Amino acid sequence: MINTTALTAQDVADMLKISKNTVYELIKRGELNSYKVGRKVRFNLKDVENYISGSKNPAAPKSTPEQTSSLHSLQGHFTAGLLESSISYGSELSSGFIICGQDPLLDVLSNYIERYTTGIKALRSYTGSYNSLTALYYGQIQAASTHLWDGDTGQYNVPYVRRLLPGIPTVIVHLTCRTQGFYVAKGNPKNIKTWSDFRRPDITMINREKGAGSRILLDEHLRLLGIPGSSINGYKRESQSHLTVASTIARGGADVAVGDQKLARQVNNIDFIPLQKERYELVFKKEDMGSTAVQAILDILRSDEFRLEFQEVDGYDISEMGHITAET
Repeated sequence: MINTTALTAQDVADMLKISKNTVYELIKRGELNSYKVGRKVRFNLKDVENYISGSKNPAAPKSTPEQTSSLHSLQGHFTAGLLESSISYGSELSSGFIICGQDPLLDVLSNYIERYTTGIKALRSYTGSYNSLTALYYGQIQAASTHLWDGDTGQYNVPYVRRLLPGIPTVIVHLTCRTQGFYVAKGNPKNIKTWSDFRRPDITMINREKGAGSRILLDEHLRLLGIPGSSINGYKRESQSHLTVASTIARGGADVAVGDQKLARQVNNIDFIPLQKERYELVFKKEDMGSTAVQAILDILRSDEFRLEFQEVDGYDISEMGHITAET
């Protein structure tokens, strides 16, 4: 039984049907009161109830035909300055629209949503691709990012969306293509070049956590090559981000890790061995595609202003950004 006088972040997450990371985001935004016992964050039930009451908006007016028209004509008008002056999105998701994933592109997208809409709070959950899709299945988030490669088909994302959201119609929207490969020490002293090098007993790796796109990419290649993960030095040593695994390689804590190219340029004393182009995409439930929040996201992704943010960023191929690539 939950102690209603001292709720934990997990208790609140379970009550609100959101992730624990989103609970901390609500605290950071000043929308949910909390207190500390030592280093632990705690909540009163009354404060949670007040948050729920404050999130309700029973008197929200219906959009006029003119507002609906302006919503769907948003695409292409960012640089003209129309967003600040005349476009207003509805407040149907005033309690928060949760976008799941770790790439900085999603942070910029969230900022655009809050900058150019009214009544839609873009909340971020920094979790891996596999867990993002399962959270979408359970209705805990509204947008899941994914870059999961299926070794049997050679296809990204669609096979996993079908498996992890069975019976749920979905729409997959492209964000960017990135390059996955190996982080190795400067000069690649152990001459690590291919997936088959994981057979070598002189190589030690550091891994990503289960469910991360880079971890699944590794595991699929190991499966196809018949290499047991248990045979690789360091396989069970996990880290939660590309940055930490790259930093581990840079300081000599391991010989190799799998990660994306753009982050390799931010860490000294490592080289990047490119291996595979991946598709990084957003997944929505089809039933949500008509919502103001999803329409806002599509319009932002297709706008010249947003695309310009990433045009000169190394490691991003945004030529298909905003395209619907599949429906399941």
